[in-house]
Amino acid sequence: MFCLTILIHEAGHFFTAKACGIRVDEFAIGMGPRLAHFRKGETEYSLRLLPIGGYCMMPGEDGQDEDGNVCTDPRAFCNKPKWQRFLVLVMGAAMNIVLGLILMGILLGQSSAFNSVMISKFSSHSALQSAGLQVGDSFTEVNGYRVRTDKDLSFALALANPDSVNIQVKRNGKLVTFQNVKLNTVTGSGGKKTTQLDFYVQPIAKTPLSLLQKSCADTISVVRQVWASLAGLVTGRFGLNDMTGPVGLVQVISESASAGLQQSFWAAVENIVYVIMIITVNLGIVNLLPIPALDGGKILFLLIEAVRRKPLNQKYAAMVESAFFALLLGFMAIVAVSDVMRITTGHGIGG
Repeated sequence: MFCLTILIHEAGHFFTAKACGIRVDEFAIGMGPRLAHFRKGETEYSLRLLPIGGYCMMPGEDGQDEDGNVCTDPRAFCNKPKWQRFLVLVMGAAMNIVLGLILMGILLGQSSAFNSVMISKFSSHSALQSAGLQVGDSFTEVNGYRVRTDKDLSFALALANPDSVNIQVKRNGKLVTFQNVKLNTVTGSGGKKTTQLDFYVQPIAKTPLSLLQKSCADTISVVRQVWASLAGLVTGRFGLNDMTGPVGLVQVISESASAGLQQSFWAAVENIVYVIMIITVNLGIVNLLPIPALDGGKILFLLIEAVRRKPLNQKYAAMVESAFFALLLGFMAIVAVSDVMRITTGHGIGG
């Protein structure tokens, strides 16, 4: 399934390159030793051992040919207009997000109605009702996190400290804020308190238009969650133990499937499709980060080239990319070790 998201990503690069007249020498899924391959036309298609990425090998990506000389091939990547190179680089991530949108639509299509963010009624002994919220209120913010969909609401409440939450709602066209709301909680087997939702939301009728709108809105919500999670890693809100890689995804998918099987086979399938949707959106967003060795880093170099109006020194650019690629592989190895520790001992490297 992880390879599926890689396939979609690399296909975005591949077909855009072909459309721009750029030669693609190799289309590879996976990294490391080659397991199988075949050639069709000018392109070799490869399946490689490690399912941690893939690539489209195009001549002139570093401005040089195979002999280390300045690449003069008119079909080389470096000799195409900047807007075409930009499209080739960005379309991998774009295709991942498009796949996420399609999968989201498939999942939502199984529902008879959709959730809104407007309160329709409260449970008995509702903490939110006691705090002053009313039927008809629509959530707009939770602890400063903008709420547009029920996924935004669930994400924000899951991250909030249940003992003190700031909630903003829209009531009769006006914004009303409630400070330091204490939510009802349940205590898990590990002693960790989690928020217990004590309200219901107004349903949205399912129509072809509402399905399309909801699919787009929920996909955007997942993109925002990825960005918020990445920001949390930078600020220290999340640690290494909150991350997972391909190894940990095996456990995540297994647990999701098992939870779904307690209801039905199709519930398990839906859970797995949801995990794939999360993976593909994550892959798309992470690849756009301005880090050398990722697509975002190459886009950054391209933007610098456009501002300078001359190519970067490819020798130094290649050195920077190689260094960051080594750091990226090292980081992936650490995450993999943490995943194994979490699966075997219950605790990753981060504790």
